[in-house]
Amino acid sequence: MNRQPIALNDFNFNVFHAWNKGWYLLTAGDFAAGKYNTMTVSWGATGILWNKPFVQVVVRPTRHTFAFTEAYATFTLSAFSEEHRPALNLLGVKSGRDGDKITASGLTPMASTRIAAPGFKEAELVIECEKMYYDDLKPDHFLAGHIAPHYHEDYHRVYYGEIKAIFGTEKYCRKIAEDD
Repeated sequence: MNRQPIALNDFNFNVFHAWNKGWYLLTAGDFAAGKYNTMTVSWGATGILWNKPFVQVVVRPTRHTFAFTEAYATFTLSAFSEEHRPALNLLGVKSGRDGDKITASGLTPMASTRIAAPGFKEAELVIECEKMYYDDLKPDHFLAGHIAPHYHEDYHRVYYGEIKAIFGTEKYCRKIAEDD
């Protein structure tokens, strides 16, 4: 994959498509130590908070990746082309507790540039993040009626990660006009 570093101000993607239709792999842990896990995510946010670029992800405590996200300071989000959708499906439904689902997916973990958590060789986009805040969703704070049906007491933990580096293909890099 021909990924290049992307400066924050040149990072360009359709936020609604990326989170709703595009899917990511959230990977937490330490690549060098061989201790990491990944899961498919499609709920989250991207923006600026506390004057820092961030991504927000949510992980249920029952997921195997939760323990890695809790134990390690960094995580990555990796996006893939549609041809990798079967691998993302597998990584979203299989648990790392039950075997080596990453090998079964056919994807190749690789070292990140600035953090311990790995990205993936086949990814079109890898966002490297360091955790800066977390909180638990609280059902008594749900204001809209459409939220509660997503839960049966297994409420997500919300993690905010400061973006430390972005690597992506040309499609994620904003086209700079000459008069820009």
